[in-house]
Amino acid sequence: MDEIKKILIATDGSENTKEAVKKGLSLAKMLDAEVIGLYVVDISPIVPLTLDETSFPMVEFLRNEGEDVLGKLKKQAEDMGVRIRIIKKEGIPADEIINVAEEEDVDLIVIGTLGRSALEKLLLGSVAEKVIRHAPCPVLVVRTKRGK
Repeated sequence: MDEIKKILIATDGSENTKEAVKKGLSLAKMLDAEVIGLYVVDISPIVPLTLDETSFPMVEFLRNEGEDVLGKLKKQAEDMGVRIRIIKKEGIPADEIINVAEEEDVDLIVIGTLGRSALEKLLLGSVAEKVIRHAPCPVLVVRTKRGK
């Protein structure tokens, strides 16, 4: 594998991604790699609906949450001495993670996931699964156990 100099850490601020953030930042520190912190405002539940004035409070809430999550990630990285840039996008999370990875020419993507059963994956889909299948680089998936 080529040298890892740029790591994309995708987070939604949930418990499922906290461990992935920690592992991604630790890896970046070890490798002296730059981190790109990514938060995607997930508009996929809203897209099938008509985007009218009733949709905007939800989107605005998610935008604000993204700012908060990215601010915490940036502080955490800076406290560890890790170089970081943050990016916030709006769209379908897996697609945006893949797009940013391509645009930024990253060497590794770090994402978290909750361990799901095969039935749950079939019914709910999986951001991690789609990213793994279509990413332009290796993907490190950090699994969070249920009940954590």
